[in-house]
Amino acid sequence: MKLLHTSDWHLGRHLYGKRREAEFQAFLDWLLVTLKEQAIDVLVVAGDVFDTSTPSNQAQTQYYQFLTRVAATGCRHVVIIAGNHDSPSFINAPQQLLSSLAIHVIGQACADRHDEVLALKNAAGEVELIVCAVPYLRDRDIRTVQAGESVEDKAQKLIAGIQAHYDEVASLAVALRDALPQPVPIVATGHLFTAGGQLLKDDGVRDLYVGELGHFSAARFPSVFDYIALGHLHVPQKVAQQTHIRYCGSPIPMGFGEATHQKEVCIVEFHQAALHQVRTLPIPRFQALVQLQGDWSHIEQQLTELCRTGESVWVEVVYQDQLLMTDLRERIEAICAKSSVEVLRIQNLAMVQHTLKSNAITECLDALTPMDVFERCLASYEIPESQHLSLKSAFQEIWDQHRES
Repeated sequence: MKLLHTSDWHLGRHLYGKRREAEFQAFLDWLLVTLKEQAIDVLVVAGDVFDTSTPSNQAQTQYYQFLTRVAATGCRHVVIIAGNHDSPSFINAPQQLLSSLAIHVIGQACADRHDEVLALKNAAGEVELIVCAVPYLRDRDIRTVQAGESVEDKAQKLIAGIQAHYDEVASLAVALRDALPQPVPIVATGHLFTAGGQLLKDDGVRDLYVGELGHFSAARFPSVFDYIALGHLHVPQKVAQQTHIRYCGSPIPMGFGEATHQKEVCIVEFHQAALHQVRTLPIPRFQALVQLQGDWSHIEQQLTELCRTGESVWVEVVYQDQLLMTDLRERIEAICAKSSVEVLRIQNLAMVQHTLKSNAITECLDALTPMDVFERCLASYEIPESQHLSLKSAFQEIWDQHRES
């Protein structure tokens, strides 16, 4: 049996104002072809299907059209969990309808944990795989708030709550497997930040909890899981160097920090109820992204060469020379005029330093996250450093509740 693990599609996401529907569609079309060519039996999407909790009509259309086309590939089951970017209620809304198509969606932690333990059947009607479909576990799902608790108390409760959740679904999965006439593999999903996970600048990954609260050690996952399909981090990686615990990463670069990284999906093969192998399959690049850094001479040369290729390229320019250049944007636009190269972002570091020194700091809200704004408020009001972590934790809870409402 073959399982394909993907995650963090972020349908509807823009890149510095540039719409990316064509990239997402190209990926989904490629994925449908891959499901068929690789003879995949089960597709697992480990969260962050959408980029926001209120996806656009175009993003919704791409999602549902993809799901209606999966059956034609021969893939028997699709398992989708919600991530921190997704709306639990939106993901769950068509649950009953999708289940008739063997598409299983879990938008939030279930009051009855049995609902997260899925018994997937083969063409003969026999259970061939058990999936513990654990979605992103929100703060309120895994702990109770008590007055006067410290940040350390909260951290311990978060970790304990996540572990208790996995222990419970693992126990139910084992009981289900033991009742079967023959053993089958047990797979778990998750949308969380494991301790030691690799991040990249500009990848758009949000802290699930403030600071390092909730960073979950791989050793805490129950040992009964034959494979753990994780989402949230955009860089493909093993967790704690263990082959069976993986982030597959996002399918397209979410920012220029990922421009040079090869994107991939994980294909997991089971033989006789045991994990046989995990291999990765590279995803084609559907839109070229390039980050140019250096002085003007280097940037001018590289940008000119890109324009000569005739290829559609989106570029971020990071000007790093000490020489102040006030007409940087105009020079760049002149080079790129009438070409297929589009410069989406220009960072003029020399100008930034000049501006900082002149104490005329101006920031664009589009470039700041809500937490960035809150941190600036803390600094502006000279709140003691000792109070920052607890205040940021409270703000994160309030902001999450606002996004979900």
